Amino acid sequence: MLVRLLLLAAVLVAAGAGSPPAAARVILVGPTRAVKLPSEAAALARSGDRIVFDAGVYRDCAIWYASRLTLEGRQPGAVFTDMICAARGIFLFYGNDITIRGLTFGHARGPYHHAAGILMEGDNLTVEFSQFIADENGILAGGSRNSRVRVSDSAFHGNGSCEGACAHGIYAGKPIALLTVEHCLFRDTRTAHHIKSRARTTVITNNDIADGETGTSSYLINVPQGGEVLISGNQLHKGANTSNPSAAISIGEEPIASLPGTAVIRGNRFVSDVAQPTAFVRNRTAVPAILANNQISGTVTMLDGPGTIDANAE
Repeated sequence: MLVRLLLLAAVLVAAGAGSPPAAARVILVGPTRAVKLPSEAAALARSGDRIVFDAGVYRDCAIWYASRLTLEGRQPGAVFTDMICAARGIFLFYGNDITIRGLTFGHARGPYHHAAGILMEGDNLTVEFSQFIADENGILAGGSRNSRVRVSDSAFHGNGSCEGACAHGIYAGKPIALLTVEHCLFRDTRTAHHIKSRARTTVITNNDIADGETGTSSYLINVPQGGEVLISGNQLHKGANTSNPSAAISIGEEPIASLPGTAVIRGNRFVSDVAQPTAFVRNRTAVPAILANNQISGTVTMLDGPGTIDANAE
């Protein structure tokens, strides 16, 4: 492997001859390329590089230490599946400022049952136009208190697990500065939550989040420590097979570790197929939640806990 990586490095140096020393490189990865596997690209990557994957199924995992990386599919169909690194995930990032675009991560499963398609340990992650299929965690984001994570225009199908510690479609597992989820599709999450956020600010807008016919999720959205929360413009559907019929959106269920802020839930449409009464929003913080202009269908209590409800507000 060392000899192969040295040869690949020589190819990259030759390709970059004549470029300014600080110029970002493009590393092409694919079955017919000099660099064939994500793990080889990760070993070669320097901060600022762009990694472009050809279509194909890559049964490989990678640990990325460089920062300011962009990883993207050259065309649709770059799939990373069935292998995890360090028992934690398919792609593990320890650098900062990572962008993922047009990639698919599937079947991230490990001995501790919280493996992730993407595990972000550094700061600042952007994920666009990507898919996460049957992972334990689709995306698991750590990072410092300054980190910002944005996920947009992506799809999450059949993720989640509570065999060990629960794993979710998207999980901001630390009080990072901001989690933004927008224009994403969530279906058939297993036992855990479609989205769980410990971020100090959580913004979830214009998504389609539904259990589907076979999903068994707990909450659709769980923000256990509160903080500043905006949930707006989403299509939300709690299925009959939910593992937790009590509520669709749960805020502040861990008051001992609560974060300051107000939850605003507005302009959403929620449908419940659960036979028993379900709370649309359950607020366990001391700060009143603000609910406005939400449309509800099914046996639903609009709000459980402190807050105000305005059906006519914009």
